[in-house]
Amino acid sequence: MAVKMRLQRHGSKKRPFYFIVVADARAPRDGKFIQKVGTYNPLTVPATIQLDRQKALEWLNKGAQPTDTVRRILSFKGVLYLKHLLRGVKLGLFDEAAAMTKFQTWHTEHESNITRRSEEHRKSQRAKKAYTPVVKKVETKQEEATEGPVAEA
Repeated sequence: MAVKMRLQRHGSKKRPFYFIVVADARAPRDGKFIQKVGTYNPLTVPATIQLDRQKALEWLNKGAQPTDTVRRILSFKGVLYLKHLLRGVKLGLFDEAAAMTKFQTWHTEHESNITRRSEEHRKSQRAKKAYTPVVKKVETKQEEATEGPVAEA
């Protein structure tokens, strides 16, 4: 039986909200699933992702194949990097403590980048909303008369 990690659509028309689920590949998109792993809301800026790392890692180790979008989400949340590090532990390249410290340093750096990007986005949104008065030049009839065509003599 082929098992996939994929998105299950919820929400109303033009307002998507997704559950990240583990399901049989033959099951319909919004149908029966084995386990819910997290949620994904693409409408917020930045997109809101709630994910149980342990469950996702467990299913990846069991052989579940993520779809393209779920693979991007797992990569963004660090699950694929954690799987990569744990594979190195299994091969004896380094111990589990070293793998966890590598993951923690990556995670803190990644979180700081996310907060920096969201701050920049908020600043740009505030700058767009800021009121800038437009000063119009008011011309009088006297100025138009002096600037008019000059008669040649």
